[in-house]
Parts: sequence; C-alpha cells; structure tokens
Amino acid sequence: MTSKITKVLMVDDDEDDFIITQDYLHEMTTHTFEIDWISSPKEALEILQKNLHDICLLDYQLGALDGLSVLKKAIKNGCTVPIIMLTGQSDSSLDNSALDAGAVDYLIKNEINLTLFTRAIRYALARKDFENERLERIKAETSNRSKDKFLAHLSHELRTPLTSILGYTELLLNKHRTKPVHSELTTIFNNGKHLLGLLNNVLDLSKIAANRLELNCTSIALHPFIANIYDLMEINAKDKGLSFTIESKTTLPQHIFNDPIRLRQVLINIIHNAIKFTTKGGINVRIHLQDIQGVEMLCFDIQDSGIGIPDTLLENIFKPFEQIEDVVSRNEEGAGLGLAICSELVKLMHGRISVVSEINKGSCFTIQIPPYSPDNEERIELSLADKESYQSHENYAPLQGKILVVDDIQDIRQLIGYFSESFGLEVHYADNGQTAVDLVLSMQNANTPYDLILMDIHMPKLDGKRAISKLRAHSVTNPILAVTAATMKGVRDELKSLGFNDVVAKPIEKSSLYNSLKQFLPHAEISQEIEETTLEILIVDDDSDAANITALLLESLAVKAHVAHSAEHCKTSLADNPNINTLLLDYHLPDMDGISLANQLKDNNANLNIIMLSGSEISNEAMRTAGAAGKLLKPINLEMLQRMLETLN
Repeated sequence: MTSKITKVLMVDDDEDDFIITQDYLHEMTTHTFEIDWISSPKEALEILQKNLHDICLLDYQLGALDGLSVLKKAIKNGCTVPIIMLTGQSDSSLDNSALDAGAVDYLIKNEINLTLFTRAIRYALARKDFENERLERIKAETSNRSKDKFLAHLSHELRTPLTSILGYTELLLNKHRTKPVHSELTTIFNNGKHLLGLLNNVLDLSKIAANRLELNCTSIALHPFIANIYDLMEINAKDKGLSFTIESKTTLPQHIFNDPIRLRQVLINIIHNAIKFTTKGGINVRIHLQDIQGVEMLCFDIQDSGIGIPDTLLENIFKPFEQIEDVVSRNEEGAGLGLAICSELVKLMHGRISVVSEINKGSCFTIQIPPYSPDNEERIELSLADKESYQSHENYAPLQGKILVVDDIQDIRQLIGYFSESFGLEVHYADNGQTAVDLVLSMQNANTPYDLILMDIHMPKLDGKRAISKLRAHSVTNPILAVTAATMKGVRDELKSLGFNDVVAKPIEKSSLYNSLKQFLPHAEISQEIEETTLEILIVDDDSDAANITALLLESLAVKAHVAHSAEHCKTSLADNPNINTLLLDYHLPDMDGISLANQLKDNNANLNIIMLSGSEISNEAMRTAGAAGKLLKPINLEMLQRMLETLN
C-alpha cells in the first residue's frame, strides 16, 4: 500500500545540514516525504503563511533574520504548519523561547539520531492531525448551529402563510353562505393540513437526527382515517389512469392509539411513491392484524405494479437523500427524504417498515405498527364509506374577559383576534414584545389588567421569551400563553419554565385555541339579542372568488355585503338596494374603468362612499379624480377591512 505523501518545508542555509536531515527523512519508511528546501528567511515567511506543507524544519541560524523571528512572524501571519526548530547548540533558554513562540519541538543537530528524529516528526504530524480534526469539529459544529438556525427560520416562514390559509378556510367553513361549496372548502382545508406535513419533511430529518422529534399520540377512529386517505389518493391514481383499492384481510379495531398526522404522513408518502412509479395497472393496499412474535401488529401492505427497485438500492432507500429514480428513471423529481422520514417515524411508533421488489413487476412496502386499541372494543370489517369531514365548532360556550394578542405577523395577529372575538372576548393587539410589555404594565397600573395574554415567541424588538421575563419581573401574574411554530421535543417544558402557563401551537386551529383559553377564562352568559346590521356595502369586482371572499370577511364584521361583477351590475345593485352607502370598487372592470364609473355614480349620489380596490398602487391624482374616500391594495384581509370600517364610522 502506498503511504501518504508528507510535504516537508526545510528552511536551512547550510547544504550539509539539509543533506543529513534529508537522509533521516528517507530512512523513515513509514512515510513518503516530498521535501522543499529554501534558505531565505523572507521566502520562508511567504511560503509558511500559505500553509501548503505538513511540517516545517526550521534552522535557528539564518543569517540576518534568526529562525525564532521567522517562527514568531509566521505564526502571527496565520501559519498553522507544525514547526520543529533545529539548532547547532544546546541552550535551554532558546529551547523554551522556541516552544513559547509556537514551535512543536526543539532539536539539537549534533544530538539527533534516527529514533529521536522519528519521534519528533511523528509527534509533529500527530499534532497536526489532531489540530485538523479539532478545526473540522469546530467547523461541523458551526455548520450545525447555522443549519439549526436556518431550519428554525424556515419552519417559521413555511408555517406562517399556512396559518393564514388554514385559518381563513376554517373561517369560511363556519359561514352559512359557504354551504354550497362546503365540500370544496373541506378539500382545501384537509389538503392544506397535508401540505403543512409535506413542507416539514426537511425539518423532520433535522429533528430526528437531534433526537428532538416526538409523537403526539391520540385516539384515532381508524375507519374514517383510512377512508380519508383513500379519498385523497384515489384522485391521484385516477389522474394517471391507475386503479387504487384499499381492503382489509381481517376485521380491524375501530380505534387505534397513534399520532394521526405522522401515521397519515407515512401512509400517504408510501402510497404517493407507489403511484409516482407506476405507469400501468394499479396500487392495492391490504390492511390486516397479525400476531408477530406474540405481539399484535396492525399491518399495511402497499403493493404496486410499477417499475420496481433494483436489489442494489433496496438496502439504501430508507437512507436520507437516496432516490430510486436516480438509477431507474429521471422522469420524477424529489428530495429523497420521504422514505427516510417514514422509516424513522415508524421506528418511533415502535413498528417496522420493509420492502420487497422485482424490476418491471412492482414493489410491496409493508408497515407494521402496534395498534394499542381498546381490549374490549369490537373488531369490524373496514368501511370506506365512513369518511371524516371538517367539523364546524361554532357551538363554543362564550368566554368572558379582555385579552392581548401579541404577534408581529398581521394576518396571524388578526386571525387569532377574530377567533377570540368569536368566543366573546374583548381583544387588544400588539405587534412586538416591547409594545406588549408597555401595554400590559400600563393596564396594570390603571387597575384594568388583561385577563390573558397570547404571546408569539419570535418577534422583533423584544421576543416573547424576553418579554415574559420582563412581565414576570414586574409581578404580572396574568396567564400568558406562548404561541409558537416550534414543535421540537422539550420546547413546551422550556417555555413553561420561563413562566408561560401553556403553549398554543401554530398553525392556529380554532378548537385548540378555544381549549387553551377556556382553561384560564370564565364562561359568559349567552346573550339572546342579535345586533342588527346597519351598514351595507357593495363589492364591485370582476374576480368572483375575490369578491365573494371579501363579502364573507365583511359579513364576519357584521356588515351586510352585496356583490357585483361589472359596471352595469353595479348600477343595477345600487338601484335595487337603496341602503347601500359604500362601494368597494375595483380599479379595472370589463365594461368600464373604475374611475369613470366612480364619477358617474358620484354625479347621482354625492354621499356615496367609494373605496378603490386595485392589485397595484393607485395614484393620488386618480383618487381625487374618482372622488374616492380611500383605497385598498389587494389582497384584502380582515384587518384592512376593519380599519376601513373605522374610518367610515
């Protein structure tokens, strides 16, 4: 075996000494040396600061500039090459000075023998290896810290928009007017939640590697759970012209105990892969109970008729960043994370996952997990007719109190506020930790404290952790709930140790928010009075989806909303509804521009309030021409509409 080449820099102005040292190096058969010999101190400094060599043998006597000065300057200039000082005389003070200056060893030329020389060289090289390992370790630790910071930021950035998507979809689902599209909204809601799980794949691997991923187990109604997966994946299969079936080989428990999000993630990932790599035929999922070494296991066999997996890849497909298509196909894309995450999740569930496959005939993935089902529960045949659907939670018992919502993201702040107001609470807002501290202390000093505070963790100026420390230091004892997208193991305990009473996880779900609030706030009596709507607004927008959603948001603010999609439709609606006193008027309409329409309407009704809508900025001159009272830049959200209503009142 060829030994590694060790690069040596020899700095000595005596050729005889160089030849002797060179002979010693060549006698060391454990190494192969490549020797560069120079005699100039200036040249030595230039070369040493480049760190091109594994070791340097530096003579003390170098003419005008001694070796000790070269040593000190080289190290000062960033040299990391191990340097052994060589001298022709014995001098303990020089020995100590060389070592203090950074030399790894000190050798007297007339006392050197092969054993001593070999020991010094090996020690210097070992020290260099150790230093390299230390630097690599520091580099890796720094990289991991950077990665963790990036992943934390990524988690926040991914979860934040999904909070709005899921939250506003839930808002729409709770409206009577949306019943005709309830099924479509349910699909958006369910797939939005699934998308959140998919986006977390890369975060999951990081948590798994750090042993910071934990399951949130609960009772799962197994049959509706399976039916929902069937409903979702059947569409994907049909899009490729494939058959998709789910069947049970045995009776199944009605309930199992597991993490529904993670189990759904595993099954959908495996089924999705089966569909992706199958071009004809279909996918069949067989579910059954099986006794494995005295332990009852719930088994899922996902069989496809796809391209199959080569034997050489079977042992690697559960490793991160390994992609089947790298070898067998380049028609599909993916990060190669799904199967690795599935494998780790199944292990966390105390189960196992395996695969058998044959090229061009298909693959069968088997997932086995303990069901942890109730012993006295009847086992029944699988039914795919019992599908889960979104359940409205409008029958919340009203709560009483005044709360402060603290979040730097406007949409989330407003969404939490809207949910809280629907529970009967008075809601105040703050967009950072420092503003929250000032508000809370001001209310406390006025003897009108908040009954509860919802505090985001990641905010500018003052984050949630430092904000609660300040509040508790000022003897604020009100319940404070942490709002966070962080789901890593130990986060809840850490936040409670800081003084938070509970943790509300993002994305915000109305039911979980209510369950957290009701622990700390009293119930209120239900008022039987219904406030009559006095304000009527007409939304004029040719984008029917945007117009209808804006109408729903206005109705949630106790406004009677009408919708028109053209200038002519607008004029008709105004004639038919004389109580309309405000228009939300799109700048661009198919039959007339918004400015011209506004001028016509103002001529007939000077008291009509007109708010211009646009997807781009509207100039002040255009606003004056239209006689508009204000403008809203799309996309429209609830807080924008609230502010608009405040200016109209």
